[in-house]
Amino acid sequence: MSAELERLAAEFEKFQAKIKQAERKFGGVGEMQERMAELEAVATSPDRSVRVVAGAGGAVTDIQLTPDAMRLPSTTLSATIMETLRAAVAEAVRRQAGIVDETIGGDLGASTTEQVRQAQAEASGETPGTHRDDLPSHQDEPSAPQRRPARSDDDDFSDGSIYGGP
Repeated sequence: MSAELERLAAEFEKFQAKIKQAERKFGGVGEMQERMAELEAVATSPDRSVRVVAGAGGAVTDIQLTPDAMRLPSTTLSATIMETLRAAVAEAVRRQAGIVDETIGGDLGASTTEQVRQAQAEASGETPGTHRDDLPSHQDEPSAPQRRPARSDDDDFSDGSIYGGP
């Protein structure tokens, strides 16, 4: 019976070692959550008329428009806001992935940051191998707004009315 007791004691020690290893691996999760709660990414339009702040998960926390923004045609302003918003959200998601990688990325066996970059590149139509790091920084100067496809007359609110045409 002594051999069986020794075997059980050895198994218990292995189990305790695995628990300690897991505690070490995931001990930084609380700090990671705090860092994500404080995460903030700012994007400003090239003309500096629109500023967007995004937090963890890409949640938009602030949008600021300058008086110059209010003088832009509505379609231009809308496109500028959307492009700046996309830039802020994309940067927030990349930073969040970086925090995950710093905390537990190696333990997952994959780079969360690289997966996010690849997904963003595919979504934006970038060629494989081109990373956003190779492009101008979105934190200070996001790329110029892209035009949306032409809309039908039913969606044209340029006259300031939501009721459409005459």
